[in-house]
Amino acid sequence: MYPKDDPRSTLAGGSAAGRGATAFKAAQYARFYATEPVESGDNVRTWYARGQNLVIAYSEGREGLVLERESQVDEYAVLLPDAGTRIAIVAGRYSKTVEGPAIAFVPGGPSTVRLLSGGLVIRLVTTRNEDMASLCDNAAAYDTPDPNVAPFQPWPGPIEPGIHAYSLDVPDEAGRFGRIFRGSTVMVNVFRESPPRDTRAMSPHHHDDFEQYSLCLKGSYIHYLRWPWTTDLSNWRPDDAEQCDAPSVAVITPPATHTSRSMDPAGNLLVDIFSPPRSDFSAKPGWVLNAADYPLPNA
Repeated sequence: MYPKDDPRSTLAGGSAAGRGATAFKAAQYARFYATEPVESGDNVRTWYARGQNLVIAYSEGREGLVLERESQVDEYAVLLPDAGTRIAIVAGRYSKTVEGPAIAFVPGGPSTVRLLSGGLVIRLVTTRNEDMASLCDNAAAYDTPDPNVAPFQPWPGPIEPGIHAYSLDVPDEAGRFGRIFRGSTVMVNVFRESPPRDTRAMSPHHHDDFEQYSLCLKGSYIHYLRWPWTTDLSNWRPDDAEQCDAPSVAVITPPATHTSRSMDPAGNLLVDIFSPPRSDFSAKPGWVLNAADYPLPNA
């Protein structure tokens, strides 16, 4: 259920209770501001959180920091939300310098991300990379997989091999939802900074079989979730209304009906992440800003 002026109101709706879901997994809330970093040193502090398919690695680094992936299984994304943050990416025979605000997609295999200036670097890596998945504070929550998340299948790689980077400095366009970019393993939607939400224009909706990772980078959000009732009362879950300040991650599990409310009068910034990419967003002409570089499955 979307307000009439929300571009998502043109998407096809899902079934009321998901595709035969009978048991439900709890959402995950990682409040980085309230926990110690998993990795801490003279030039870096890194927090990790995961869902079933994706790890979010949130690193505050100084100039000269090197973030290395020795045996990366598949493509991953590097998000630079702040202007002025500069990195140098090397992946095999490819190299690229990227300045924020930007997003880059890095091919699998060995790679490095070197900070040319201090700043915030966010890596989005699938849980197929077990070394990184094991670092997450909430790793044990996925000892039992979520039965409602479809098996992970990567999408096709880029038409031209290499590192693909895109500026987030993209003007808004009527009818387009956010600023969406996709690679083969992840889709990222970076919203604009916003004031507190009009509570008369909420957007409760659900996803049948995929997770949503809501990354709060500024301000504060309340994440509201409500799971369906089934015939088995023992599977019912109480509603969630979890307030998460920045920085934090909410992993919204299917098929919970959910919506988020921005709270901070000084401004709020949210990034929604999906792994693998969403078919419905990809089917909307003009919504995925780098669609020309990444073909659709079976295209």
